[in-house]
Parts: sequence; structure tokens; C-alpha cells
Amino acid sequence: MPADMLPSVTDDPQSLLSAIVDSSDDAIISKNLNGIITSWNAAACRIFGYAAEEIVGQSILRLIPDELHPEEAFILAKIRAGERIDHYETTRRRKDGNLIEVSVTISPVRDSTGRIVGASKIVRDISERQRREESRFHLAAIVDSSDDAIVSKDLSGIVTSWNAGAYRVFGYSSEEMVGQPILRLIPDELHPEEAMILKKIRAGERIDHYETTRRRKDGSLIQVSVTISPIRDSAGLVIGASKIARDISERKEVERRLIQSEKFAATGRMAATVAHEINNPLESVMNLVYLARKHSSPRGKAFAYLQLAEKELERVSHLARQTLGYYRDTGSPVKAILHELLREVLKVYESKFRSGGITVDCQFQDHRPVVVSRGEMLQVFSNVIANAVDAMSTGGKLQIQTQETTNAQREGVRVTIRDSGTGIPKEHLQRIFEPFFTTKGNLGTGIGLWVSRQLIEKHGGHLSAESGTDENNRGTLISIFLPFAPPTTEAEGNN
Repeated sequence: MPADMLPSVTDDPQSLLSAIVDSSDDAIISKNLNGIITSWNAAACRIFGYAAEEIVGQSILRLIPDELHPEEAFILAKIRAGERIDHYETTRRRKDGNLIEVSVTISPVRDSTGRIVGASKIVRDISERQRREESRFHLAAIVDSSDDAIVSKDLSGIVTSWNAGAYRVFGYSSEEMVGQPILRLIPDELHPEEAMILKKIRAGERIDHYETTRRRKDGSLIQVSVTISPIRDSAGLVIGASKIARDISERKEVERRLIQSEKFAATGRMAATVAHEINNPLESVMNLVYLARKHSSPRGKAFAYLQLAEKELERVSHLARQTLGYYRDTGSPVKAILHELLREVLKVYESKFRSGGITVDCQFQDHRPVVVSRGEMLQVFSNVIANAVDAMSTGGKLQIQTQETTNAQREGVRVTIRDSGTGIPKEHLQRIFEPFFTTKGNLGTGIGLWVSRQLIEKHGGHLSAESGTDENNRGTLISIFLPFAPPTTEAEGNN
């Protein structure tokens, strides 16, 4: 018989249905109302591992884990009632004993009279789908529990997802940020960064560990390390970006301190060199001043000036040894009246006061001595007054007060030095005691107040600053408290 005369399955509806069932990727099984399997297609063999000869005539319970056997009674009851069960997700057992996740659709089978005689069952293996879902849930849990901010955005820079870590880092809740532009987190001056980032993402490029600054909800700035990757759809087109932002503020602070410590070490070496190099010529000048004073009349003005110059040279010599605070005065503390030390410093600056149009108002009300290093206190007062003079470059008023008081249950003397100068901006005020930070530009070294605070605290005291730049509240107030009693020794502190 010619090939084109062979019968086709399309000529026989029963053969066509049989071919469809046998070529299905889903298991198609029939059973009677007692749960006995009556048919078994090729996909059922692939999914469950049983050949048709092994399973036809056997109970469907062979495929059901023992603990799920009550399901079969429930299913058969619905089938006998003529009901259909759609996409019922459950667990079944393969021939090798492994469990698989399946989606089952079960329909009643009727005879020619319409009587229900059994059930047809379509079983789809959804184990892979379940694994993908579990993987997604697992990844979602990882993302949500991450300490880092994990954010996604579209190609317009609009936030599309926001994890709990992002809330901790930036302070915004998911409800506040999803649907908002990512620019909300970026300081105004850094907005061009976002255009650069989106350009790279559209080109399919990844950005690794990009360190920058971002703004929190409370307005504070934080240092972050950002890794940004393109998000692609099923066709491979870039549709957005995922961003992982790590708060590195603490690490940056450690790095800053390390750099400072390296600066300290370098400055210490420089200080030792400077002190050594100026020591010999300084001694020569001191000797010349001494000789000039010896040959001057004790009742003349020159004698008084030379005597003051000699004291100041002695202090310079002491500072050369103590340079930048790296050397500490090894002499024993002595009793000193603080306003007397202040008068000495003010006498040195008299010419600057006159030439700068600065008036000085002193109110000294301290009478009891404090126990301090005299040279170190002169250095502190000199640093503070020099700063005040620099702040009043167009003239002004310097007010100095001393008063015996009590601070934190300790008796002592408070010294306040107030100038009417330009003042210190609020954002700089908290940093003025940091080493090498200065508001004077090239005129300052940034160590005067740092050294001064160290010296005051060494004596058990406290040094603080207030400042304003408003027209009605301009100037700086330095407050110094020194206790009458010297700080306890280490031995006493351990008792």
C-alpha cells in the first residue's frame, strides 16, 4: 500500500486522543472509583519512574506518602459527587522513594449513560518551580536581613524596592522611598553622579565599590561604598539597576585618625629637628639680652623692656623643647594666681592691641592660687588670646574675666576670654579642637587649641568654646576651668 494511503491518526479520533495523551509532558492517569489505576501514559512513567506494566491495576495509594493517604478518600468523595478538583498542589512519591511536589487536576469520568465510573488525573511536576520559588524566598530573606542597603531602581532613577538594611542606613521606610527618585539620598552637589551611574547602567556596565557621600533622612551625611549592577528582563534588555550601599563612615573615621596619627609622628620628628636647630642661636640671643640688661640702668625703660624680653625668650626656649605639645614640662607644678599669668601674656600683646584697635576689659576676681605648670598655662593663655586678636582684624573688644567657682563638685577658677571678632561657623565649631583643623586658612596651623585643651585636661581642668556669626551675636567665648587641687596621682586613682 502506498505511503499516502496509510491510515492517519487524524482519521481515527480515538487514535488522535491516544497520541495526545501519550505525547503530553504531564502525567495523565485514570483510575476507578476504588482508586485502582486503569491507564498510565509515557509522561507518568518519566515523572514517577514506574512502567505501565508495573502500575496499571495497582492502587493509586502507591504514589501517595502514608501521611497523605486521607487525601485519596477526600478526592474520591468529590469525584463521586461529580466535582472537579483544579490545580491541587500536594506531594507524591516516586518509585525510587523520592518525594516530588505536584499540581493535580482531577475530573470525573462518565460512561455512555452519564454515570461516574472513575476519574482522570493530570499531574504536573512542580518541584523545579517550587525550588525556584524557595530560592526566591531565600534570596528575599537574605536581602531583607542584610546589614547593607539593597535597593533597586528603574532607568529613570525611581526606587522600585527598598530593604530593611536601607531603612537602617538611610532612615527612610520602604513606604517613604519606593516610587521616589534616588536623588533624594544624594547631596545636591553630587547630583551629576546619578547621571553618570545611569549612563553606565544603560550600557550594561557594573560599578564596583564606588565610595561617595549620601544624605540620611535626618539630613546628616554618611560615607558609603556602592556597588551597582544592571537588571535585565527575560530578553536580556537592561530595565533597571540593583544597588548595594554599605555605610563606611566608621572605616573612614578610622582612616582619618590613622592619617592624623601619621601627621603627629611626622610633626614630632619635624618638631625635634626644629627645636634642635634653633636652640643654639636662641641661647646666643638670650645671652646678648642678658648682657644688655646688665649694662642698662635699672631705673630706665630699656632695663624693663630687656627684662620682659628675657622672660619671653625663656618661654620661647621652653616652647622649643615642648614643641607642638610633644614634650611635656617635667618640672613640678607650682602655685600660681591665674590673673597674674594673664597679665603677663597681655603685656606681651600690648602693641598688637594698640595697632589693631582692640580694647581690653579685665575683671579679675580670683585670689586663691591653683597648682599648675606655669609655662604651660602661659602657653594656653597666649594661644587663646592670639586667636582672639586674629579674629578682630578690624578692631574690637577683648573681655577677660576670672572667677572662683565650683564645677562638677570641684572648686576652682573659671577664666573666660571673649572676643567680638568674626566668629566661627556652626559646622566648624565642633572641629576646632581637632589637630590640624584651622579656620584661618594659611595663617593657622590648627594645633593651638588642640594643645591648649590637652594641657588644661592634664591639670584636671576643662576647656570649651562657644561662638556666633550673627550680626547680633558675633564673636567667640573660650571658657577654661582649673581646679584648686591638682589631679590625683595614678596611685591614688587606683585606690
